[in-house]
Amino acid sequence: MKSQLNYKSTSKPKIKFNQGENYKFVQETVSSNKLHTVCEEARCPNIFECWNRGTATIMILGDICTRACGFCSVSTGKPKIVDTMEPYRTAMAVKKMKLRHVVITSVDRDDLKGDFGASIWAETIEQIHLHVPECTVEVLTPDFKGDHFALNKVFNAMPEIFSHNVECVERISKQVRAQSVWSRSINVLKSSVEFGLRTKTGIMVGLGETQNEVIETMQEVVDAGVEIFTIGQYLQPTKKHLPVARYVENHEFLKYKEEGLKLGFKVVESGPLVRSSYHADEQARLAKVI
Repeated sequence: MKSQLNYKSTSKPKIKFNQGENYKFVQETVSSNKLHTVCEEARCPNIFECWNRGTATIMILGDICTRACGFCSVSTGKPKIVDTMEPYRTAMAVKKMKLRHVVITSVDRDDLKGDFGASIWAETIEQIHLHVPECTVEVLTPDFKGDHFALNKVFNAMPEIFSHNVECVERISKQVRAQSVWSRSINVLKSSVEFGLRTKTGIMVGLGETQNEVIETMQEVVDAGVEIFTIGQYLQPTKKHLPVARYVENHEFLKYKEEGLKLGFKVVESGPLVRSSYHADEQARLAKVI
């Protein structure tokens, strides 16, 4: 069967390049604490806007992922040894940047058979809460292969927002992220909700999905108890990655936001350059986390 990911692209969203003082401050803080950001590793189009706002999404557990998703530009291979001091350095960077809300994410660490890196996740959350108690923590985690022991380690550290992305509609999930399981991601979100955490997820559009599939996805996710939902345009990071099927029009993004709020989400962030952590602090305020 022919792939449904190969439609002709139309008009690409425009990205503003601006390296102001805040951008340089964030860059220096991340570098001096020997940390990684998904902003850089995933070639996020919002890096200039977010860093100029004094925000960044810190990526823990190194910069080499054990998975090779078709949409993601983070390097794939054999990760380095776990850095046990990384949680403390992350907290120190958050403190230096005087953040009120921080997003932490990571590569997949399927090589860490004990808990897939969940111990470092928990320690990072706890170190931020200890050293920067005024800062709320949002985590954007891998699926930990659905392991309840690993998930509970993260849950018990009590992040203010737990996020895990389903990334796309179910029909094309295997084409977009071959080593993940869509239903497993839904179960991760349900587990977070059942634990009592405010829960968030998001998808990319422009990968060959239909509008009805997006609405159906939102319905399944809101039925799972998720409160915050993001929708953004997929942008091909390199020629080796999945092609863009089409660029979604602004009015469609507005429609998705309206439909999502009708379905029962407390917050819907929908737009061409929206990413999981885009304006995450504002989403947290709307969800009454901050």
